[in-house]
Amino acid sequence: MRDRFRRRRPPLLHIATDEGTGPVVILVHGIASSSVTFRELVPLLTPRHRVIAVDILGFGESPAPEGCEYLLEDHVEALAATIRSLRLREPFVLVGHSLGSLIVARLAALQASRRDRRIRISRVVLVGPPVYLSPTEIGDRWVRARVSVYLRAYAFLRENKDFTIGNAAIISRLLPKGVFEITERNWTPFVKSLEHCIESQTLVSDIAILRVPVDVVYGSLDAFIQSGSLTVIERMRHVTMHRVEANDHLIRPRLARELAAVIETATGVDGRPVDPEGPRAPASAAAR
Repeated sequence: MRDRFRRRRPPLLHIATDEGTGPVVILVHGIASSSVTFRELVPLLTPRHRVIAVDILGFGESPAPEGCEYLLEDHVEALAATIRSLRLREPFVLVGHSLGSLIVARLAALQASRRDRRIRISRVVLVGPPVYLSPTEIGDRWVRARVSVYLRAYAFLRENKDFTIGNAAIISRLLPKGVFEITERNWTPFVKSLEHCIESQTLVSDIAILRVPVDVVYGSLDAFIQSGSLTVIERMRHVTMHRVEANDHLIRPRLARELAAVIETATGVDGRPVDPEGPRAPASAAAR
């Protein structure tokens, strides 16, 4: 069944937002969420950008194909097919939050070798990326121990459906609808994406081979980012880090403002996309 699915044409994702004019910014949310993730960001961008926000495969209003294993490749292929369907003429900034950061990094890494002219990425912005190397690849024993705890917790969530859905329902009532939801409807996309994308990931190697500038924006209170886990990324010359104080994993107003500033820098002061082969624009200062 899996082989038959992978031979099919990738499904198109639901485009929840397509508004504004100017340089294009594509927004890709994370696991157990929807395009509502970017509710604070979109109004900051639409005065000067065309903003396109999608629901990833299996979440929001996007399709959940029967037999899909929700491998990272499944998410990437669906996103790529959706972008091609837009027939964009100019390079665009690709923004991913949480699991979305893994998806957009892989898509950009593939484009580095494929050079599909229908998908021309000028810059990659990763928001709250959950960086979890295999414990055997982590030299610092404290970081290794913390990452191991997270991986065990994720396995527990996958293996205890009633507990996970029940606690998610409590948390979701405290947040805007669509920001965080784990239900019977998206249970399979959730557990398979968690196992196949977040627990088994290639984010670091994908970022390492990118030929475009990369910005990493994260909150100082983000519980999904362990101290020391970003060290290997921040040492890469094409990566600029933006730490936002007093913000957690969600894109709240403070982080949204910093993220908008990063995107404005990425598209240049004249409103045109920065040439990915040209000089890097200066990074914006971290929000206070």
